Amino acid sequence: MTDKRIPAKFYKTEGGTEPVRDWLKSLERIERLLIGTDIKTVEYGWPVGMPICRPMKNGLFEVRTNLPQGRTARVLFCIYENQMVLLHGFIKKTQKTPKQDLNLALERKRKLEAST
Repeated sequence: MTDKRIPAKFYKTEGGTEPVRDWLKSLERIERLLIGTDIKTVEYGWPVGMPICRPMKNGLFEVRTNLPQGRTARVLFCIYENQMVLLHGFIKKTQKTPKQDLNLALERKRKLEAST
């Protein structure tokens, strides 16, 4: 039994890779810790609003994490079968979320929903 309202799980590609897990492994330890803490906040506190979590469009949400040296990380996710599915993670370099990052997350969400 878990107290998590929406447990997080990594999106898995058809090839079996987990892009968000791989991306997290490429980051510094402190960055992984900060992002993981924010994901945990969403898992236990859902629904969570700003500044940690923000709804995007088409059923996507973002976990917002401020990293050292003024960097910003985003993890895009959707809610699927009462789980928080981590679709895409990236370091944000502009004010607006880049369209290719949103489109990649939406494509993974579509594949996830089509797989059942």
